[in-house]
Amino acid sequence: MFKRLSAVEERYEEVTNLLCDPDVISDTKKLRELSKEQSSLEETVTTYRAYKSVLEQFNDAKAMFDEKLDDEMREMVKMEISDLTKTKEELEERLKILLLPKDPNDDKNVIVEIRGAAGGDEAALFAADLYRMYTRFAERHGFKVEVMEANETDIGGFKEIVFAVNGQGAYSKLKFESGAHRVQRIPSTESGGRIHTSTSTVLVLPEVEDVEVEINEKDIRIDTFCSSGAGGQSVNTTKSAVRVTHIPTGIMVSCQDEKSQHSNKDKALKVLRARLYDFYMQQANAEIDANRKSLVGTGDRSERIRTYNFPQSRVTDHRIGLTLHRLETILDGDMNEIIDNLIMYEQTELMKNDASA
Repeated sequence: MFKRLSAVEERYEEVTNLLCDPDVISDTKKLRELSKEQSSLEETVTTYRAYKSVLEQFNDAKAMFDEKLDDEMREMVKMEISDLTKTKEELEERLKILLLPKDPNDDKNVIVEIRGAAGGDEAALFAADLYRMYTRFAERHGFKVEVMEANETDIGGFKEIVFAVNGQGAYSKLKFESGAHRVQRIPSTESGGRIHTSTSTVLVLPEVEDVEVEINEKDIRIDTFCSSGAGGQSVNTTKSAVRVTHIPTGIMVSCQDEKSQHSNKDKALKVLRARLYDFYMQQANAEIDANRKSLVGTGDRSERIRTYNFPQSRVTDHRIGLTLHRLETILDGDMNEIIDNLIMYEQTELMKNDASA
């Protein structure tokens, strides 16, 4: 582990020196790449340097303990060794985590797609609840939410809503949300008071830059139409809504949230780029393809990652067996406990794989 840490520190120093090079400063692309690399290495290097400092203090204290000391001084050194041992072990564990393979998308913005699945109107209403949950979560973390496309129902639900969450590390927080979310409650439309089970599906995609996915203008068809709202009523009489179709893959994205055709086109291309990135990643790696299928599924009631049970005020994440009895606060965006446990689970699995490799 320490050989790897030394190599990381050397690379950090190298990158730091390169960032002062006039040739690099004048090359915007290279400067951005190296700045990003420096940022990704910084926490590991800072923690490693703190560890080396603590280790030096620990060795000095042990050496002092072996000398001839009076009882009072010996007790003080003993306490110092105990404190330093605890700090050293904590830093070692942190370094193990920092050396785990990093998801290259973790720092990116995300595009989230929520769709009502099994359950009709109730599934669409639950999709709206999930959208609010993620919006409130984003607010709590200082992220910005931007709606890309929304297909509302007459009673305030969403058949589909697509939105961006912009902020440093948004993907690292929300990437575990992909999958089928199940709700158990008495629908507002149910007169008999029976508990219904419905599902909505969530897909979280990392936002990608132009340089990561190049879209050839010859490969896309752009159609314009008048935007409409819930129930199909006309919102405007100008063709500001845009539908972009990627001909080679058949992937289609529409956007009508903005009044400007140009703005809607930009948004649609951003979503298309994210979907194409996901599409090509699936093609390149069969394991990713299988993983996505297991996460997103078909929206059937049995294919779930999480259940929201209203009568018991219970939220259960089935992947890690976590159950919390505070549904209301979670739906208000207080999701940190769930997400932290999912991150911890992923890190534990990665550490197991790293140890067995």
